[in-house]
Amino acid sequence: MNLKNIVFLTTLLVSSNVLALEFQGKFIQGHFILGKTDPQSKIWVDEKKVKVSDDGYFAFGIGRDRKYDISITKELDGNKERIVKKVFKREYKIQRIDGLSEKKVTPPKEVYERIKRENKIIGEARAIDSNLTFFKKKFISPLDDAIVTGVYGSQRILNGKPKWPHYGIDFAAKEGTKIKAMLDGKATMVQSDLFYTGGTLIFDHGHGISTLYMHMKDIYVKKGQEVKQGEIIGTVGSTGRSTGPHLDIRLNWFGTRLDPATVLDLN
Repeated sequence: MNLKNIVFLTTLLVSSNVLALEFQGKFIQGHFILGKTDPQSKIWVDEKKVKVSDDGYFAFGIGRDRKYDISITKELDGNKERIVKKVFKREYKIQRIDGLSEKKVTPPKEVYERIKRENKIIGEARAIDSNLTFFKKKFISPLDDAIVTGVYGSQRILNGKPKWPHYGIDFAAKEGTKIKAMLDGKATMVQSDLFYTGGTLIFDHGHGISTLYMHMKDIYVKKGQEVKQGEIIGTVGSTGRSTGPHLDIRLNWFGTRLDPATVLDLN
């Protein structure tokens, strides 16, 4: 997917002497949106107030299953302007698999508390609302010449039970393949052995935008460490609930799971 093909510019002129509201990205389920406005403005996405950087950038995303339009409100010098953008629906791949043993469909009860604890840790990392502005930069692929084997939004129905949709991109790669940081960021969670995702890294890129790297064999960064785009952060593994060596990446705006393909050039 070529970034130039998925990004377009929408502009709303608020007044003749005020910087327009600009959006890079498509208003489609799962998409990342980069906004630009007057640096002195206040911005709300729906009812949520979002940070605006010193040079006027802000960011947000659209959830996989959002069914209604999105509103953006700008306030400057006491004056408010509100626009409503239509959110377009996507079609997702659904796969049905029957005849599986129950242990492959539902985790055993003895790990429920562990899963709950780990989900809390992940949620706390995704909730960080820092002033970092790394999110403005174009993302790069975490692997060279990797094959995409799983896409965002797809869902499996196992033995008739709908499972969580897949919220990332899976890349098939040999165990030990080096993983690059997709963007400058700060490591906010470093875990070597989570139940579902095994070796897992979360990076904060500012304003609620974060990325996750999962099923890693080796992790080369520590919590709190800042990395540069392209820096080697670890290696591909098959840790956690994995059927073979691969890398699963995620993109989030706080608790909203976004499609990493909307920020990557995967051609």
